[in-house]
Amino acid sequence: MTKVLVTGGAGFIGSHLCEKLAARGFEVLIFDNLSMGSEENVADLLKSGAAKLVKGDIRSFDKLYEAVRGCKAVFHFAANPEVRIGDPETHFQHNLYGTYVVLEAMRKADVKDVVFASSSTVYGDAKVLPTPEDYGPLKPISVYGASKLGCEALISSYVHTYGFKGVALRYANVVGPRSKRGVIKDFITKLLKDPHRLKILGDGKQTKSYIWIEDAVNATITAWEKTQSGFEAYNVGSEDAISVTEIAEIVVSVMGLKDVEFHYTGGVMGGRGWVGDVKYMHLKIDKLKRLGWKPKYNSREAVRLAAKVILKDLTKKIT
Repeated sequence: MTKVLVTGGAGFIGSHLCEKLAARGFEVLIFDNLSMGSEENVADLLKSGAAKLVKGDIRSFDKLYEAVRGCKAVFHFAANPEVRIGDPETHFQHNLYGTYVVLEAMRKADVKDVVFASSSTVYGDAKVLPTPEDYGPLKPISVYGASKLGCEALISSYVHTYGFKGVALRYANVVGPRSKRGVIKDFITKLLKDPHRLKILGDGKQTKSYIWIEDAVNATITAWEKTQSGFEAYNVGSEDAISVTEIAEIVVSVMGLKDVEFHYTGGVMGGRGWVGDVKYMHLKIDKLKRLGWKPKYNSREAVRLAAKVILKDLTKKIT
C-alpha cells in the first residue's frame, strides 16, 4: 500500500482525513504530539491496524524525518489553531517553524507532495465577497492568519526551488464530530447552563461560511489528486454564509428552547467578537468545483448538523 503521513492526524480535521485516506486504501501514519488532538479520535483506526501513531512534535526534525521516509505524500495539519490574540511566539514555533521543519524533512527524505491546512484568515478583511483565490493583496489581521500565509509562502518556495507539489486548502469554518472549538459549542455550553439567556460576542452581524467536515475532507483529497504539479491554493467552503445571530437561532431550535434572550457584548472594532476576528468571510469555491468537487451541505445545514452532534456529545458527558 502507498504510505502517507498526516501531521496533526489525531486532531479534528486530521482524524477525519485519516479515516478517509485509510478507506481509500492508503497506509496511514499519524504524527501528533496530542496537545490538541487525542488518541480517542483515531482509536478505531489504530485498533484495526489501518493507521499507526507516532507521538512527536513537528519541530523535532530527527523523529519527523524517520516518519516521513518512504511516504508518498505529507498532509500537514499540525498547528496551533487559536485565532484569538495569544503569544506570537507560539504561532511562529508551531506554525511557521514547524512547517519549515516538515518541509526540510520531506526534502531530505525525497518526498515531494505536501498538502497543507491553511485558512480563510489569510485574506483578512477582503473587500471582495465571495473572495477568490487570486484576491490580493493578502493582509491578515491576526497573527494566526499571518502564520498561515507565511506557511503558504514557504511551501510555494519549496515547490519552485526543490520540485515539490504543494496544495494549500484555505478552509472556511469546518464543523462536525470531534470539534472541540467554535461558536456552536460555545453557544450550546452556555445554554446548557442558562437556557434563558445567551451571551453573544460582538454585534451578532459577523457573517461567515461554514462547511461540514466530510465536505472539507473530500475537497482536500480532490485537490491533492487533481493537482498535477506546482503550487495551488484552493478555497474550501460552502456556497453561502451565515451570521452569528442566525447560528444562535439554529442552536436554540436544535435544543428545543424558547424565549431565549440574546445579549450582545457589542464587540470591538465595529462589532467583531475579538481583535483579529474577520467580520465577513465568504469564499468563492469555483476553482475547486472545476475539479469535480462540490459541498453537499450549505452553511445553515452544516451548522444544524454540527449543533445536533455537539449537543448529543455534551449531554452525554453531563449525564
